[in-house]
Amino acid sequence: MGFRDLLADTLRTLWVHKLRTALTMFGIAWGIIAITLMVAAGEGFYRGQAEVAERFGRNVLIVFPGRTSMQAGGTRAGRLLRWRAGDYLQVKQDAPACRHVLPELGNHQVIRSPYNSALRLVVGSLPEFAYVRTIDVDRGRFYNQVDVEEARRVAVLGSDLYEQLFAGRPALGERILIAGVPYTVIGITKEKDQDSSYDGQDITKVFIPFTSMLRDFPNREGPPDAVDRLLVTPLDLERHRACKAQVRASLARLHHFDPADEDAAWIWDTVENAKEFQMMTNGIKYFLGAVGLVTLFLGGIGVMNVMLVAVRERTREIGVRKAVGATRGAIVRHFFLETLIVVFLSGGAGMAVAYGLCAAVNTLPMPDYFAGLIPTWSSTLLSFGLLGLTAVLSAIYPASRAAAVDPIEALRFEAGG
Repeated sequence: MGFRDLLADTLRTLWVHKLRTALTMFGIAWGIIAITLMVAAGEGFYRGQAEVAERFGRNVLIVFPGRTSMQAGGTRAGRLLRWRAGDYLQVKQDAPACRHVLPELGNHQVIRSPYNSALRLVVGSLPEFAYVRTIDVDRGRFYNQVDVEEARRVAVLGSDLYEQLFAGRPALGERILIAGVPYTVIGITKEKDQDSSYDGQDITKVFIPFTSMLRDFPNREGPPDAVDRLLVTPLDLERHRACKAQVRASLARLHHFDPADEDAAWIWDTVENAKEFQMMTNGIKYFLGAVGLVTLFLGGIGVMNVMLVAVRERTREIGVRKAVGATRGAIVRHFFLETLIVVFLSGGAGMAVAYGLCAAVNTLPMPDYFAGLIPTWSSTLLSFGLLGLTAVLSAIYPASRAAAVDPIEALRFEAGG
Protein backbone atom coordinates (compact mmCIF):
# COMPACT_ATOMS: atom_id res chain seq x y z
CA MET A 1 0.00 0.00 0.00
CA GLY A 2 1.45 3.34 -1.04
CA PHE A 3 1.54 6.37 1.24
CA ARG A 4 -1.35 8.05 -0.57
CA ASP A 5 -3.54 4.97 -0.15
CA LEU A 6 -2.44 4.64 3.47
CA LEU A 7 -3.32 8.28 4.13
CA ALA A 8 -6.71 7.97 2.46
CA ASP A 9 -7.47 4.80 4.41
CA THR A 10 -6.42 6.48 7.66
CA LEU A 11 -8.63 9.52 7.07
CA ARG A 12 -11.61 7.23 6.27
CA THR A 13 -11.02 5.36 9.52
CA LEU A 14 -10.89 8.58 11.52
CA TRP A 15 -14.12 9.75 9.91
CA VAL A 16 -15.88 6.47 10.69
CA HIS A 17 -14.85 6.75 14.35
CA LYS A 18 -15.74 10.44 14.71
CA LEU A 19 -16.68 10.39 18.39
CA ARG A 20 -13.58 8.50 19.46
CA THR A 21 -11.39 10.79 17.36
CA ALA A 22 -13.08 13.88 18.77
CA LEU A 23 -12.56 12.71 22.37
CA THR A 24 -8.88 12.05 21.75
CA MET A 25 -8.40 15.41 20.06
CA PHE A 26 -10.22 17.21 22.87
CA GLY A 27 -7.99 15.61 25.51
CA ILE A 28 -4.82 16.69 23.71
CA ALA A 29 -6.09 20.18 22.87
CA TRP A 30 -7.38 20.78 26.41
CA GLY A 31 -4.08 19.73 27.97
CA ILE A 32 -2.16 22.16 25.75
CA ILE A 33 -4.63 24.98 26.40
CA ALA A 34 -4.55 24.44 30.16
CA ILE A 35 -0.80 24.45 30.66
CA THR A 36 -0.27 27.30 28.18
CA LEU A 37 -2.78 29.52 29.99
CA MET A 38 -1.48 28.62 33.45
CA VAL A 39 2.13 29.35 32.57
CA ALA A 40 1.09 32.50 30.66
CA ALA A 41 -0.69 33.82 33.77
CA GLY A 42 2.36 33.14 35.93
CA GLU A 43 4.62 34.87 33.43
CA GLY A 44 2.21 37.81 33.34
CA PHE A 45 2.44 38.23 37.13
CA TYR A 46 6.24 37.99 36.99
CA ARG A 47 6.67 40.57 34.23
CA GLY A 48 4.03 42.86 35.68
CA GLN A 49 5.94 43.04 38.94
CA ALA A 50 9.16 43.86 37.08
CA GLU A 51 7.45 46.60 35.05
CA VAL A 52 5.92 48.24 38.12
CA ALA A 53 9.25 48.16 39.94
CA GLU A 54 11.06 49.74 36.98
CA ARG A 55 8.56 52.59 36.68
CA PHE A 56 9.80 53.91 39.99
CA GLY A 57 13.51 53.34 39.41
CA ARG A 58 16.15 50.93 38.16
CA ASN A 59 17.38 49.01 41.22
CA VAL A 60 17.67 52.23 43.19
CA LEU A 61 18.62 52.75 46.83
CA ILE A 62 17.33 56.02 48.31
CA VAL A 63 19.55 57.16 51.19
CA PHE A 64 17.87 59.59 53.60
CA PRO A 65 19.65 61.47 56.40
CA GLY A 66 18.23 60.66 59.80
CA ARG A 67 19.03 61.07 63.48
CA THR A 68 21.81 59.16 65.19
CA SER A 69 20.79 56.53 67.73
CA MET A 70 24.32 55.61 68.88
CA GLN A 71 27.30 57.50 70.24
CA ALA A 72 30.29 57.51 67.92
CA GLY A 73 33.69 59.22 68.15
CA GLY A 74 32.70 61.29 71.13
CA THR A 75 29.53 62.62 69.51
CA ARG A 76 26.20 62.25 71.23
CA ALA A 77 23.28 60.19 70.09
CA GLY A 78 20.24 62.01 68.74
CA ARG A 79 22.09 64.31 66.33
CA LEU A 80 20.11 65.37 63.25
CA LEU A 81 22.14 64.75 60.10
CA ARG A 82 22.10 66.55 56.74
CA TRP A 83 23.74 65.32 53.59
CA ARG A 84 25.84 67.97 51.87
CA ALA A 85 26.13 68.80 48.18
CA GLY A 86 29.64 67.37 47.86
CA ASP A 87 28.97 64.12 49.72
CA TYR A 88 28.05 62.20 46.58
CA LEU A 89 31.54 62.67 45.12
CA GLN A 90 33.24 61.13 48.16
CA VAL A 91 30.68 58.34 48.44
CA LYS A 92 31.14 57.46 44.79
CA GLN A 93 34.88 57.22 45.33
CA ASP A 94 34.43 55.06 48.46
CA ALA A 95 31.83 52.71 46.96
CA PRO A 96 33.27 50.75 43.99
CA ALA A 97 30.30 48.35 44.06
CA CYS A 98 27.96 51.23 43.10
CA ARG A 99 27.28 52.41 39.56
CA HIS A 100 25.52 55.71 40.31
CA VAL A 101 25.60 58.02 43.31
CA LEU A 102 23.44 61.10 42.76
CA PRO A 103 22.40 64.00 44.99
CA GLU A 104 18.77 65.11 44.93
CA LEU A 105 17.27 68.33 46.21
CA GLY A 106 13.67 69.42 45.85
CA ASN A 107 11.25 71.98 47.19
CA HIS A 108 7.91 73.43 46.18
CA GLN A 109 7.79 76.66 44.19
CA VAL A 110 5.19 78.65 42.29
CA ILE A 111 5.64 78.04 38.56
CA ARG A 112 4.13 80.40 35.98
CA SER A 113 3.73 80.12 32.24
CA PRO A 114 2.17 82.70 29.92
CA TYR A 115 -1.12 80.81 30.34
CA ASN A 116 -1.38 79.42 33.87
CA SER A 117 0.41 78.87 37.19
CA ALA A 118 0.82 76.06 39.72
CA LEU A 119 2.56 75.24 42.99
CA ARG A 120 4.71 72.21 42.19
CA LEU A 121 7.85 70.41 43.31
CA VAL A 122 11.09 71.52 41.62
CA VAL A 123 13.77 68.79 41.64
CA GLY A 124 17.48 69.23 40.99
CA SER A 125 19.96 66.43 40.33
CA LEU A 126 22.45 65.19 37.72
CA PRO A 127 21.72 63.99 34.15
CA GLU A 128 21.82 60.31 35.19
CA PHE A 129 18.77 61.00 37.33
CA ALA A 130 16.53 60.45 34.28
CA TYR A 131 17.92 56.92 33.77
CA VAL A 132 17.94 55.94 37.44
CA ARG A 133 14.35 57.10 38.00
CA THR A 134 13.09 55.94 34.55
CA ILE A 135 12.02 59.42 33.45
CA ASP A 136 11.67 59.29 29.67
CA VAL A 137 11.44 62.44 27.57
CA ASP A 138 8.60 62.66 25.07
CA ARG A 139 9.63 65.95 23.43
CA GLY A 140 12.88 67.86 23.58
CA ARG A 141 15.64 66.55 25.85
CA PHE A 142 16.66 66.10 29.47
CA TYR A 143 19.34 68.41 30.84
CA ASN A 144 22.94 67.27 30.24
CA GLN A 145 26.34 67.61 31.89
CA VAL A 146 27.06 70.95 30.22
CA ASP A 147 23.81 72.32 31.63
CA VAL A 148 24.98 71.21 35.09
CA GLU A 149 28.52 72.57 34.73
CA GLU A 150 27.28 75.96 33.55
CA ALA A 151 24.28 76.00 35.94
CA ARG A 152 21.97 76.84 33.07
CA ARG A 153 18.40 77.84 33.78
CA VAL A 154 16.74 75.08 31.77
CA ALA A 155 13.75 72.97 32.83
CA VAL A 156 12.06 69.69 31.93
CA LEU A 157 8.32 69.57 32.66
CA GLY A 158 6.40 66.53 33.81
CA SER A 159 3.65 65.61 31.36
CA ASP A 160 0.79 66.56 33.71
CA LEU A 161 2.41 69.85 34.67
CA TYR A 162 2.93 70.67 30.98
CA GLU A 163 -0.80 70.21 30.35
CA GLN A 164 -1.63 72.44 33.29
CA LEU A 165 0.80 75.21 32.31
CA PHE A 166 0.45 75.09 28.51
CA ALA A 167 -2.75 73.08 27.82
CA GLY A 168 -1.32 71.41 24.74
CA ARG A 169 0.33 74.53 23.30
CA PRO A 170 3.98 74.44 22.16
CA ALA A 171 6.27 74.67 25.19
CA LEU A 172 9.79 73.88 23.97
CA GLY A 173 11.86 77.06 24.03
CA GLU A 174 9.18 78.91 26.00
CA ARG A 175 10.03 80.74 29.19
CA ILE A 176 8.51 79.87 32.57
CA LEU A 177 9.04 81.61 35.92
CA ILE A 178 10.02 79.43 38.88
CA ALA A 179 9.55 81.58 42.01
CA GLY A 180 10.09 84.56 39.70
CA VAL A 181 13.31 83.21 38.18
CA PRO A 182 13.14 82.71 34.38
CA TYR A 183 13.82 79.21 33.04
CA THR A 184 13.64 77.89 29.47
CA VAL A 185 11.65 74.71 28.80
CA ILE A 186 13.87 72.16 27.00
CA GLY A 187 11.86 68.98 27.46
CA ILE A 188 8.56 67.34 28.36
CA THR A 189 8.42 63.88 29.93
CA LYS A 190 6.33 60.94 28.81
CA GLU A 191 3.29 59.77 30.73
CA LYS A 192 4.37 57.54 33.60
CA ASP A 193 2.31 55.31 35.88
CA GLN A 194 3.85 55.17 39.31
CA ASP A 195 2.69 53.01 42.23
CA SER A 196 5.15 54.39 44.81
CA SER A 197 7.08 57.56 45.54
CA TYR A 198 8.87 59.44 48.30
CA ASP A 199 7.91 62.96 47.17
CA GLY A 200 5.04 62.74 44.67
CA GLN A 201 4.37 61.72 41.10
CA ASP A 202 7.13 62.52 38.60
CA ILE A 203 4.67 63.72 35.95
CA THR A 204 3.76 66.69 38.18
CA LYS A 205 7.33 67.94 38.78
CA VAL A 206 9.88 70.27 37.18
CA PHE A 207 13.41 68.91 36.71
CA ILE A 208 16.36 71.32 36.60
CA PRO A 209 20.18 70.93 36.83
CA PHE A 210 21.54 70.32 40.33
CA THR A 211 23.82 73.36 40.28
CA SER A 212 20.95 75.61 39.24
CA MET A 213 18.85 74.21 42.05
CA LEU A 214 21.56 74.87 44.64
CA ARG A 215 21.99 78.46 43.45
CA ASP A 216 18.37 79.49 42.95
CA PHE A 217 16.37 77.29 45.34
CA PRO A 218 18.61 75.99 48.16
CA ASN A 219 17.29 73.92 51.03
CA ARG A 220 15.18 76.00 53.38
CA GLU A 221 16.38 74.09 56.43
CA GLY A 222 19.96 73.44 57.50
CA PRO A 223 23.08 74.59 55.65
CA PRO A 224 22.62 76.16 52.20
CA ASP A 225 24.33 73.22 50.46
CA ALA A 226 22.19 70.55 52.17
CA VAL A 227 20.52 67.98 49.95
CA ASP A 228 17.46 65.88 50.67
CA ARG A 229 18.78 62.45 49.75
CA LEU A 230 21.23 60.41 47.69
CA LEU A 231 20.16 58.05 44.93
CA VAL A 232 22.40 55.01 44.53
CA THR A 233 22.38 52.05 42.15
CA PRO A 234 24.64 48.97 42.38
CA LEU A 235 26.86 47.76 39.55
CA ASP A 236 24.68 44.64 39.43
CA LEU A 237 22.22 42.81 41.65
CA GLU A 238 24.91 40.49 43.02
CA ARG A 239 26.79 43.48 44.44
CA HIS A 240 23.83 45.44 45.70
CA ARG A 241 24.42 44.59 49.38
CA ALA A 242 28.11 45.45 49.09
CA CYS A 243 27.15 48.78 47.50
CA LYS A 244 24.69 49.45 50.31
CA ALA A 245 27.31 48.73 53.00
CA GLN A 246 29.96 50.87 51.26
CA VAL A 247 27.58 53.84 51.00
CA ARG A 248 26.66 53.64 54.67
CA ALA A 249 30.33 53.32 55.70
CA SER A 250 31.37 56.32 53.59
CA LEU A 251 28.60 58.53 54.97
CA ALA A 252 29.50 57.40 58.49
CA ARG A 253 33.05 58.65 58.00
CA LEU A 254 31.85 61.92 56.52
CA HIS A 255 29.28 62.67 59.22
CA HIS A 256 30.86 60.90 62.21
CA PHE A 257 28.29 58.26 63.05
CA ASP A 258 28.51 54.52 63.62
CA PRO A 259 28.17 52.54 60.33
CA ALA A 260 25.88 50.11 62.17
CA ASP A 261 23.50 52.96 63.05
CA GLU A 262 20.71 52.43 60.52
CA ASP A 263 18.67 55.31 61.97
CA ALA A 264 21.44 57.75 61.01
CA ALA A 265 21.25 56.79 57.33
CA TRP A 266 17.92 55.19 56.51
CA ILE A 267 17.94 53.42 53.13
CA TRP A 268 14.84 52.63 51.12
CA ASP A 269 16.09 49.52 49.36
CA THR A 270 13.88 48.99 46.32
CA VAL A 271 16.07 46.05 45.27
CA GLU A 272 15.18 44.11 48.43
CA ASN A 273 11.53 45.10 48.01
CA ALA A 274 11.60 43.86 44.43
CA LYS A 275 13.24 40.59 45.48
CA GLU A 276 10.60 39.96 48.12
CA PHE A 277 7.79 40.70 45.69
CA GLN A 278 9.51 38.58 43.05
CA MET A 279 9.57 35.64 45.46
CA MET A 280 5.81 36.02 45.84
CA THR A 281 5.17 36.28 42.10
CA ASN A 282 7.53 33.35 41.45
CA GLY A 283 5.46 31.34 43.94
CA ILE A 284 2.32 32.22 41.99
CA LYS A 285 4.08 31.36 38.73
CA TYR A 286 5.29 27.97 39.97
CA PHE A 287 1.91 27.17 41.54
CA LEU A 288 0.08 27.89 38.29
CA GLY A 289 2.69 25.88 36.39
CA ALA A 290 2.19 22.96 38.78
CA VAL A 291 -1.59 23.15 38.33
CA GLY A 292 -1.01 23.16 34.58
CA LEU A 293 1.22 20.08 34.82
CA VAL A 294 -1.40 18.22 36.86
CA THR A 295 -3.99 19.15 34.25
CA LEU A 296 -1.57 17.98 31.56
CA PHE A 297 -1.08 14.67 33.40
CA LEU A 298 -4.83 14.14 33.72
CA GLY A 299 -5.26 15.00 30.06
CA GLY A 300 -2.55 12.46 29.19
CA ILE A 301 -4.37 9.76 31.16
CA GLY A 302 -7.57 10.59 29.34
CA VAL A 303 -5.85 10.42 25.96
CA MET A 304 -4.17 7.14 26.90
CA ASN A 305 -7.46 5.56 27.99
CA VAL A 306 -9.23 6.61 24.81
CA MET A 307 -6.41 5.28 22.62
CA LEU A 308 -6.16 1.97 24.50
CA VAL A 309 -9.92 1.41 24.26
CA ALA A 310 -9.86 2.41 20.59
CA VAL A 311 -7.18 -0.16 19.73
CA ARG A 312 -8.86 -2.85 21.84
CA GLU A 313 -12.18 -2.30 20.08
CA ARG A 314 -10.45 -2.59 16.71
CA THR A 315 -8.81 -5.95 17.34
CA ARG A 316 -11.31 -7.62 15.03
CA GLU A 317 -10.52 -4.95 12.40
CA ILE A 318 -6.83 -5.81 12.76
CA GLY A 319 -7.71 -9.50 12.27
CA VAL A 320 -9.61 -8.70 9.07
CA ARG A 321 -6.67 -6.65 7.77
CA LYS A 322 -4.26 -9.50 8.46
CA ALA A 323 -6.63 -12.01 6.88
CA VAL A 324 -6.65 -10.06 3.62
CA GLY A 325 -2.85 -9.84 3.54
CA ALA A 326 -1.84 -6.81 5.63
CA THR A 327 1.52 -7.23 7.32
CA ARG A 328 2.21 -6.45 10.94
CA GLY A 329 4.35 -3.46 9.87
CA ALA A 330 1.57 -2.09 7.66
CA ILE A 331 -0.92 -2.27 10.52
CA VAL A 332 1.45 -0.50 12.92
CA ARG A 333 2.18 2.20 10.31
CA HIS A 334 -1.56 2.73 9.85
CA PHE A 335 -2.09 3.32 13.57
CA PHE A 336 1.03 5.46 13.77
CA LEU A 337 -0.11 7.72 10.93
CA GLU A 338 -3.63 7.86 12.35
CA THR A 339 -2.31 8.94 15.74
CA LEU A 340 0.07 11.51 14.22
CA ILE A 341 -2.79 13.13 12.33
CA VAL A 342 -4.87 13.31 15.50
CA VAL A 343 -1.95 14.68 17.53
CA PHE A 344 -0.99 17.41 15.06
CA LEU A 345 -4.55 18.50 14.34
CA SER A 346 -5.53 18.64 18.01
CA GLY A 347 -2.18 20.11 19.05
CA GLY A 348 -2.41 22.84 16.44
CA ALA A 349 -5.98 23.59 17.45
CA GLY A 350 -5.00 23.70 21.13
CA MET A 351 -2.14 26.11 20.48
CA ALA A 352 -4.32 28.32 18.29
CA VAL A 353 -7.05 28.51 20.94
CA ALA A 354 -4.55 29.14 23.77
CA TYR A 355 -2.69 31.90 21.96
CA GLY A 356 -5.96 33.38 20.72
CA LEU A 357 -7.31 33.55 24.28
CA CYS A 358 -4.09 35.18 25.46
CA ALA A 359 -4.27 37.76 22.70
CA ALA A 360 -7.94 38.49 23.46
CA VAL A 361 -7.32 38.91 27.20
CA ASN A 362 -4.32 41.17 26.52
CA THR A 363 -6.54 43.67 24.69
CA LEU A 364 -8.25 44.44 28.01
CA PRO A 365 -6.92 47.01 30.53
CA MET A 366 -4.51 45.28 32.90
CA PRO A 367 -4.17 46.00 36.63
CA ASP A 368 -0.82 46.83 38.19
CA TYR A 369 1.49 43.87 38.81
CA PHE A 370 -0.10 41.89 35.94
CA ALA A 371 1.25 42.29 32.42
CA GLY A 372 -1.39 40.05 30.84
CA LEU A 373 -1.31 36.45 29.66
CA ILE A 374 2.17 35.94 28.24
CA PRO A 375 2.50 32.45 26.74
CA THR A 376 5.88 30.79 26.37
CA TRP A 377 6.74 28.47 23.52
CA SER A 378 8.67 26.20 25.87
CA SER A 379 5.57 25.31 27.92
CA THR A 380 3.40 24.91 24.82
CA LEU A 381 5.89 22.66 23.05
CA LEU A 382 6.43 20.66 26.25
CA SER A 383 2.72 19.95 26.59
CA PHE A 384 2.45 19.19 22.86
CA GLY A 385 5.37 16.77 23.03
CA LEU A 386 4.23 14.95 26.18
CA LEU A 387 0.63 14.55 25.08
CA GLY A 388 1.69 13.57 21.57
CA LEU A 389 4.12 10.97 22.89
CA THR A 390 1.45 9.61 25.24
CA ALA A 391 -1.02 9.27 22.38
CA VAL A 392 1.49 7.62 20.04
CA LEU A 393 2.69 5.09 22.64
CA SER A 394 -0.88 4.38 23.77
CA ALA A 395 -1.80 3.51 20.19
CA ILE A 396 1.33 1.86 18.79
CA TYR A 397 2.13 -0.54 21.61
CA PRO A 398 -1.28 -2.26 21.85
CA ALA A 399 -1.66 -2.10 18.06
CA SER A 400 1.70 -3.86 17.67
CA ARG A 401 0.66 -6.57 20.13
CA ALA A 402 -2.72 -6.98 18.47
CA ALA A 403 -1.06 -7.25 15.05
CA ALA A 404 1.11 -10.08 16.39
CA VAL A 405 -1.98 -12.17 17.31
CA ASP A 406 -3.06 -14.92 14.95
CA PRO A 407 -5.73 -13.59 12.54
CA ILE A 408 -8.19 -16.33 13.56
CA GLU A 409 -7.86 -15.38 17.24
CA ALA A 410 -8.23 -11.69 16.37
CA LEU A 411 -11.39 -12.36 14.38
CA ARG A 412 -12.87 -14.25 17.34
CA PHE A 413 -12.13 -11.32 19.68
CA GLU A 414 -15.13 -9.50 21.14
CA ALA A 415 -14.58 -6.03 22.66
CA GLY A 416 -14.95 -6.21 26.41
CA GLY A 417 -14.92 -10.02 26.30
